[in-house]
Amino acid sequence: MPDGFDAVTLARAQFAFTISFHFIFPAFSIGLAGYLWMLEALWLKTGNGIYANLYRYWLKIFAVVFGMGVVSGVVMSYQFGTNWSVFATRAGPIVGPLMAYEVLTAFFLEAGFLGVMLFGISKVGKRLHFFATSMVALGTLISATWIIAVNSWMQTPAGYAINAKHQFVPAGSWLPIIFTASFPYRLIHTVIAAYLTTALAVGGVGAWHLIRDHANPGARRMFSMAMWMAALAAPLQILAGDAHGLNTLEHQPVKVLAMEGDYDPSPNGAPLVLFGLPSNDEGRIRYEVAVPHLGSLILKHDAHAPLPGLKDFPKDQWPPTPIVFWSFRIMVALGFSILGLGLASLLARARGKLYEWTWLHRAAVVMGPAGFIAVIAGWVTTEVGRQPFTVYGLLRTADSHSPLAAPAIAISLLAFIVVYFSAFGFGAYYLLRLMSRAPEAHEPEPAHIPQRAAGITPAAGIGGS
Repeated sequence: MPDGFDAVTLARAQFAFTISFHFIFPAFSIGLAGYLWMLEALWLKTGNGIYANLYRYWLKIFAVVFGMGVVSGVVMSYQFGTNWSVFATRAGPIVGPLMAYEVLTAFFLEAGFLGVMLFGISKVGKRLHFFATSMVALGTLISATWIIAVNSWMQTPAGYAINAKHQFVPAGSWLPIIFTASFPYRLIHTVIAAYLTTALAVGGVGAWHLIRDHANPGARRMFSMAMWMAALAAPLQILAGDAHGLNTLEHQPVKVLAMEGDYDPSPNGAPLVLFGLPSNDEGRIRYEVAVPHLGSLILKHDAHAPLPGLKDFPKDQWPPTPIVFWSFRIMVALGFSILGLGLASLLARARGKLYEWTWLHRAAVVMGPAGFIAVIAGWVTTEVGRQPFTVYGLLRTADSHSPLAAPAIAISLLAFIVVYFSAFGFGAYYLLRLMSRAPEAHEPEPAHIPQRAAGITPAAGIGGS
């Protein structure tokens, strides 16, 4: 194998590739389940059939996204046993039960009510169907909670002991393991990101159809709702990100210093490095563009507060700074772009031009995929910033992988690339086909049952009873 492509690097690349595909779908399904819940709640409250039609429009998309998320998640989880068997052995007594709880609570809840949600529109009462939608939406949030708990324990481990077999085991109560120091910050940041991701996708679809027909009622309503979410949630996400960053500085300072590109300590206040080319080999930022003292103002809320540098820590504990540095900037830039889109929509709404400003609609179409890119950039920042550890400060990545030869991992990685781009490429194409169709006055059901046979009339909306 070429230099640099050893077994550990290839195993990390394979996990990064599969989880990057997977992470897109839960982020979308969490937000989309919440959006469907809101649509059905508004229909029940107002009786306005436009909400029922939008529900049926997005329900078909949700079904595809949910299925793709399940498939990609199953494939990803197998890698713990194939490529990361040492990690599975060492951390299994803690990570295993947490992931099992996710299956026993969230996945069973989602699976139990998903069929009613998808195919029971005309077969059960309105309130029972709304209950099924609520349970699926709740299940997605519970699923996110358990997965974030697992990841947070790996980032800020607590409540553990190490037994004679060098395994991490609960030291007593599971509560410190679940509710680690970083858990609430990660959960809030991730859930808001999922809702923003969905809002941008919904807003992009609505804007696409508004460009073609300003009068389409479904496109107008979905665009309006999406822009409200962008305008309200983007500022909250920035505040949540700031709190998350302060928490990370306390518990994982090396990660934050890599994100900021601070190699040298700053006893009189750290600058904010805007751009540059980080180099771990040279221990500096080449071609640095920085604002004096702004880094300390952001991280410590004091322009002259001292901050350490990466050079204050052993070099073998530094993450790959260039990756973390740039992925963090991509995430932040997209976050402020989303905020700008939300503020522009408020201006358009105040002037009564929300459905007429074509430039705003085009901007929303361009920003449609921004949420997906931002969550991937955030994941890269979080996970690469944790390196060189799988369990932060306790278990190194180099000591966590399976005793496999590099060529074997390379072959499986190539197989994953071919299969994923084929299968999920077709799935993405099908989703775009669904989204490219303008919402109709009376959307067909996911099961394609004729409305008259299903007992649904324009006034009846969702419930057949």
